[in-house]
Amino acid sequence: MIGGSVVERLALLAAVALLGGVVALAVGERRAENAGALTGAPAPAGWNSAFAGSRGAVGDAQRTRCGQILAAGSLGVTHPVLPCGTKLVLRKDGKLVLSEVIDNVLADPGRQLEVTEALAALLGLEGTEELQWRFATSANG
Repeated sequence: MIGGSVVERLALLAAVALLGGVVALAVGERRAENAGALTGAPAPAGWNSAFAGSRGAVGDAQRTRCGQILAAGSLGVTHPVLPCGTKLVLRKDGKLVLSEVIDNVLADPGRQLEVTEALAALLGLEGTEELQWRFATSANG
């Protein structure tokens, strides 16, 4: 009877191990589904206010922290927190301009964001002024 008891115990241990493996796979799959939902969440679409100004004239082959080389006509935004390439809509005095984050280091610490000189001219931004910005969204949402 000792052999039968050992076989029964081994069968029980194998069943418990199988059940544990199935539970672990189910939990891992659920976490993967939730992680995908978080990274795919849409950006908020409401308007934010910020003190903004021009980052100034572009020097020879000036490279941003995002790896872009700026030219006199470059249109872009410096934001200390948002990731490079984030699409933004800027609004000032009824003008709307689509742009993107091209740098993460502000030249003037009194500002919340900065725009290239060409973008400041396009918006009519002089000195440091308040403007509105929001995340760009697709036409569908």
